[in-house]
Amino acid sequence: MTRTDAAAPPAADTRLRVRTVPVDETAPLVPRLDPRHPLLWMRRGEGMIGLGEVLRIETAGPDRVARAADGWRRLAAAADVDDRVGLPGSGLVAFGAIAFADESAATSVLVVPEIVIGRRDGRAWVTRIELLDATSGASGAALAAAPVELPEPAPKRDVPRVRFSSGTMPPEAYMSAVADAVGRIDDGRFEKVVLAREIVGQLQEDAGLRAALAKLADDYPDTWVFAVDGLIGASPETLVRVDHGTVSARVLAGTASRGRDATSDRAQAARLADSPKDRAEHALAVESAVATLAPHTARLDASPEPFTLQLPNLWHLATDLKGTLGDGSSSLDLVEAVHPTAAVAGTPREVALRAIAELEGFDRGRYAGPVGWIDADGDGEWAIALRCAQVSPDGTVRAYAGCGIVHDSVPADELAETDMKFRPIVEAFGAPPPSPPIP
Repeated sequence: MTRTDAAAPPAADTRLRVRTVPVDETAPLVPRLDPRHPLLWMRRGEGMIGLGEVLRIETAGPDRVARAADGWRRLAAAADVDDRVGLPGSGLVAFGAIAFADESAATSVLVVPEIVIGRRDGRAWVTRIELLDATSGASGAALAAAPVELPEPAPKRDVPRVRFSSGTMPPEAYMSAVADAVGRIDDGRFEKVVLAREIVGQLQEDAGLRAALAKLADDYPDTWVFAVDGLIGASPETLVRVDHGTVSARVLAGTASRGRDATSDRAQAARLADSPKDRAEHALAVESAVATLAPHTARLDASPEPFTLQLPNLWHLATDLKGTLGDGSSSLDLVEAVHPTAAVAGTPREVALRAIAELEGFDRGRYAGPVGWIDADGDGEWAIALRCAQVSPDGTVRAYAGCGIVHDSVPADELAETDMKFRPIVEAFGAPPPSPPIP
């Protein structure tokens, strides 16, 4: 496996040979994951898993996305790609996870796997990726013809058990930070800021992360279920998608809990759709996304009105954006342009980011950063890493949840909303969300 910093040109022998072939494959993707080092991108049972690792590009700092994009362009341009499928995700791909903040200690990474198993639109494929150098003797034809030994699907297991406790931002401190943020908003310093808190647990099970990801995929099929370099989650928010010149995104901001029955559930959705607070928060997020995407598009259209998006544990206000790429940007170029959105940072962006650094008191790492994949043409799908946790090599699990704070936010209500947002990831690890008493 090769590790490279994208700031330097790839070495002369850093060339990849890639062969994608169609297969008759009906087994679910998740049971074939590597339980220790899962690579996954999936929604509604379709997507990709990666096995092994050929190469990774790691970056950090304010130019981390631009350097990753440049490094990927060089690598893709030199690759020998034979793609006999031609679907999004076939051919050469890398799975990526980007740190939220410029100053984060977390690395941003693009991981190129040895094997990719993919499924989309009723078709399946296998991609083999090989690192070439002067000693590589197998011909391209031999590589394409050689059978790929796929792992047998693993039997279903119980989810690993993790007990979570408050991290750097306990409930009382979180409510205090929300109150501080509301005061700053009322003083006119900014319009919105997104404040997060973390909870921490320890993974003791030997089974790894496959069972947790299977539960996320089963419980939240309409989200992007992902795993990249220990970052796992189920995000409902599409940051940006590029497919043969078409650009799309989904903006989420504004949240309500689900009702106890059908009648109360409909009432919750209607209340969210009519909430001045939530609609104002949502409008700021949409304006931010449009302002950053529009310069790269020949045309960009938005849903005329936000709609309510139903998830198993809550409702969101959502707006879909769709347009035509106008400047040849890759999906990573657009990630650099739009991140961080107002949905995860605030408005104005730079002022909100300073407030986050002052009020949260911890490094978000890759939480609320871009997560997804990119192919040799620069197309790809990227979500915002929400409803997620970072699992460290020592088994430490850090889960994150945040809320958009505006002038009429109530600290206790925002705390309750974070508990709702913790639910997917903590239940994937076999525990109910923490419910500390509110003073």
